[in-house]
Amino acid sequence: MERKNTNTEEEKLYSAVMILNTKMLGLMLGISTGLVIFIATNWLVLKGGHIGPRGQYIIGPHLQLLSQFFIGYRVSFLGSIMGFFYGFAFGTIFGTLIGWIYNKIVELRR
Repeated sequence: MERKNTNTEEEKLYSAVMILNTKMLGLMLGISTGLVIFIATNWLVLKGGHIGPRGQYIIGPHLQLLSQFFIGYRVSFLGSIMGFFYGFAFGTIFGTLIGWIYNKIVELRR
């Protein structure tokens, strides 16, 4: 009798494991990533920068490093829009991939 009880508990646990909607996870992660880049860029633009040692105006040198990965990205308002689209694209791809891998692991465990 003890064996049967354990088996039904495992079945309840496996049936309770949630299968993720990969499209929704990708969409939400894409929007979130895009908004983070958009808001961070505009925050730095509104905050302003400082004058560098050579007299140039420097805004967000660390965020500017994203231009190494996102072609055409700059720390400016237009750059924030471009950063939103890049963030949305990468977030959507990685969110969908994470959801797909999670669902495959859940299917293997059933």
